[in-house]
Amino acid sequence: MKTEAALLVQTGAPLELARIEIPALKPGQVLVEIAYSGACGTQVMEWRGDKGEDKWLPHCLGHEGTGTVLETGGAVTKVKAGDKVVLSWIKGSGIEAGGAVYDWDGRKVNAGGVTTFQRHAVVSENRLTLLPGGLAMDVAVLLGCAAPTGMGAIFNVLQARPGDAVAVFGTGGIGLNAVMAAALAGAMPLIGIDPNPTRRALATTFGATHVIDPAIGDVLAEIRKIVPQGVDLAVESSGLPTVMEQAVNATRPQGGRAVVIGNARHGAALTLNPALFNQGKSLLGTWGGDSVPDRDYGRFGRLLASNRFPVRDLLSKPYTLSEADRALQDLAAGKVGRPLIDMTRRHQG
Repeated sequence: MKTEAALLVQTGAPLELARIEIPALKPGQVLVEIAYSGACGTQVMEWRGDKGEDKWLPHCLGHEGTGTVLETGGAVTKVKAGDKVVLSWIKGSGIEAGGAVYDWDGRKVNAGGVTTFQRHAVVSENRLTLLPGGLAMDVAVLLGCAAPTGMGAIFNVLQARPGDAVAVFGTGGIGLNAVMAAALAGAMPLIGIDPNPTRRALATTFGATHVIDPAIGDVLAEIRKIVPQGVDLAVESSGLPTVMEQAVNATRPQGGRAVVIGNARHGAALTLNPALFNQGKSLLGTWGGDSVPDRDYGRFGRLLASNRFPVRDLLSKPYTLSEADRALQDLAAGKVGRPLIDMTRRHQG
């Protein structure tokens, strides 16, 4: 059986649409028909070559999506044929079966434990979670990365409480999920910082009480106009070391905490004044918001489906698979919050 995929063949070059042969399933692997794929800054970094040398070219892309199980390999117990599932890079329960190797007219195409820029994908069992009831498959794409990372940073890592002053640096797809979670947790004030006016406007609709354009000048001074002592909690989702420094500097002495979500470019470095730590501030890291798919995706899904926030405003108008390259371009340019690639649509020219 062959399927169509948008492949990264060379960093810095357009993705190539190719028909690839699906290999036989190994124990712990699952064949999924992809309905929707999302895309995030990680794919942009891979595409540009910002993560350093890519030793796996050519390879499949995408780590968040939804679809329907078509077939399961041996020993798979978590899902069965016909199940609607969320595909995520964050590992849950089940077998870690590794990635697949596809055939492209005699050329090997590598893939990790989950890929989604294709109509059908071989996925490791532990990257699948049953689709939460009541959640549409397009919106559920957010459960693959943006929601667990952004919401998890607030709920799992920082454990925000009502009345905490919170600042979110970068209000793209992940940052907006952090804003939404902080609003649900009762943050007050809740500050969104982003140079993109569309993203700042979205931050307001997702619960931010204040927004700041970093281009206007001193972000820390603007934050202290709102919260003179500094915020209790800060989330950094831009991937810029200078912003990571701002995030921890924005927190209050004696208990302020900042968590870094954003991925920096390969070779980037972060320099901090050690006195920050003597002041009792903490800088934290996280792997996917410390989220556990089997524990968290159901409740995150209920929040997304609650209609408390205009979640679909975060998603782009659907791209076709042949437009995956443009989806990455638009994401990199800040034109969309979260690209949505609809595998059921065909390019109309």
